[in-house]
Amino acid sequence: MENKAADSDSRRSLSLKQYHISDEYGFALPDPLVELPPYFKPWMDIAGRASELVSSHSLRSSVHRMPLLDADLLQSHRELRLAHLALSIITMGYVWQEGEEDKVKVLPQNLAVPYWEVSQKLGLPPILTHADGVLANWRKRQPDGNLELLFSIPGEESARGFFLVTLLVELAAVPALKAIPEVICGVCDGDVSTVIRGLDVISRSIDDMKEALKQMHVYVDPSVFYGIMRIFLSGWKDNPSMAEGLVYEGVQAEPMEFSGGSAAQSSLLHSFDELLGVKHEEKSATFLTSMRGYMPPSHRCFIEEISRAPSLRSFVLNQADESLTEAFDRCVARLVSLRSYHINIVSRFITVPASRAKQLRCADPESLAEHDPVWKAPTALEERGTGGSGIMSFLKTVRERTKDVLTSVRSDV
Repeated sequence: MENKAADSDSRRSLSLKQYHISDEYGFALPDPLVELPPYFKPWMDIAGRASELVSSHSLRSSVHRMPLLDADLLQSHRELRLAHLALSIITMGYVWQEGEEDKVKVLPQNLAVPYWEVSQKLGLPPILTHADGVLANWRKRQPDGNLELLFSIPGEESARGFFLVTLLVELAAVPALKAIPEVICGVCDGDVSTVIRGLDVISRSIDDMKEALKQMHVYVDPSVFYGIMRIFLSGWKDNPSMAEGLVYEGVQAEPMEFSGGSAAQSSLLHSFDELLGVKHEEKSATFLTSMRGYMPPSHRCFIEEISRAPSLRSFVLNQADESLTEAFDRCVARLVSLRSYHINIVSRFITVPASRAKQLRCADPESLAEHDPVWKAPTALEERGTGGSGIMSFLKTVRERTKDVLTSVRSDV
């Protein structure tokens, strides 16, 4: 009895605040800084003009003229997050400025050393992550309050749409995040009605995430995403075009490998999977676990704490309460539906353009290439996600394993 009481008390401590999760913005950084102290102006200037500098093939030369700045002068978490974002944007532009044709093997010391130091302070890798490009890369435009990016990658309006729509998906999940501790407490207390209420909130929130994701079709051009943007989201791990990784000069002599940006770096679906008891097959689970290393450490701890909570699915099965079972299965079905919709998005934005790119390579480049951005896409990414996964097989396997936690067969899944 004492152990059970202690377990219940520990679950009551699962509050969002202690894991730096906002009641208003969820995993997104509340009100990110938009400026660093004047000393760091060289970073901010280059990051702010990254797309323009890449287009003029002058970002690398701008970096070579950049002074080596002391990252220890950054004073707060928000300054560190803004610095990491700026240095990430600069790094992706530096590495991929010339596409696959003229890849670099070394990130110069004046960029690599402060980038590594900032990354170490934050517990993030030295590469552009979801935590950078989405969670810390926004502000409210005055006076209308609409959202806008701080920094972007090449792709103009489609790049803006991609990052901001992804942020809207994160914000739509806030009610679900707030309900997770309540569901866990309900399980610990044997309170069926509390668990049902929490699961219903999560179900509605997942529906809202799906509705937000639909805006990708409105604000992002698939040919621009595939042909221009994707390479700037790509990393140097499990990427055939940079098989040896990247040397961070002044950090270590041996190349290092880091995965590119991926939806799997969002803490949202990891949280839902742990709550609902989704168990992924070994290869998928290994990749997803590795992606947790690209999350802010406090968010990673939140996911791990959910995983240590008493099993929600076992509670549902043991209670044998019809309303509870329906609420649980409805929540799982919504998550399956979201993952199915994500597969449709990936098909439109990656699979279809990849097929067209292959056709273009077999056609006359003189007449077709300049009119279709997919021609520019890196061949190494045709079958893979920017995070390095074999994307369609991975997503379908993850969806099928989500279905496995249903307590009954449903016709709508």
